[in-house]
Amino acid sequence: MTPATAPSPRDADALDATRVAVSTVIFTMRRDEGDCPQLVLPLVRRTRDPHAGLWALPGGWLDIVENLEDAASRTLAETTGLTPSYLEQLYAFGDVGRSTTRVVSIVYWALLRADEVDAQVAAHAASGDAPENVVWFPAADLPTLAFDHNHIVDYALWRLRNKVGYSRIAHGLMADAFTLADLREVYEAILGKRLDPANFRRQVENSGTLVRTESFRTGSHRPARLYRPHHDVELADRGPLAPAAHESSTI
Repeated sequence: MTPATAPSPRDADALDATRVAVSTVIFTMRRDEGDCPQLVLPLVRRTRDPHAGLWALPGGWLDIVENLEDAASRTLAETTGLTPSYLEQLYAFGDVGRSTTRVVSIVYWALLRADEVDAQVAAHAASGDAPENVVWFPAADLPTLAFDHNHIVDYALWRLRNKVGYSRIAHGLMADAFTLADLREVYEAILGKRLDPANFRRQVENSGTLVRTESFRTGSHRPARLYRPHHDVELADRGPLAPAAHESSTI
């Protein structure tokens, strides 16, 4: 006897109508004059239903002949004009009720330095093809977003905060040269807490991920030595899912 709660047979037409989208959470650091840096991300205002008028993550539909990472890069460029320096698959979001139609979203998260953001935005503005409806928001103070995008950003922040503890992923947000105080402020912005300067200095200097330069930043305080990232050390170990190989092994 069939239980009363048994699910109804699958609707083949509904399954055929399932679509795959690709979205990206891309972080950078912004510092207002005299303030500590804060983690920010671009959002795109939706111009059509569902959720017309709400802000959403940049993204778009997966083309049938596209690899996932190629789709993430393309849709990010089309909606924001940005090309990330670091891009990694985050998760697949496919709850039945997340959209008015059946949509599965493959979400990536990305990093881009503030100076690279400024350069890319300026290049698009100069060429007259600057994307519309794009605004940068503090990651810690987002409005209500379309679909389940608030949940997606929370998950991306969780991933970033975890990775910053065992990799040099934070260096993907740094300029070519920086002080240890600059780097500590970025870690603090990501983790949402203050770090002891002496302990932080000792840990990062012993990590083997920085190169001491012979240059110093001078100003109203005593000169501070400048460092640069050790480019032979990856931002994060992605194992067999490294960019050169991951698309061929993804199903």
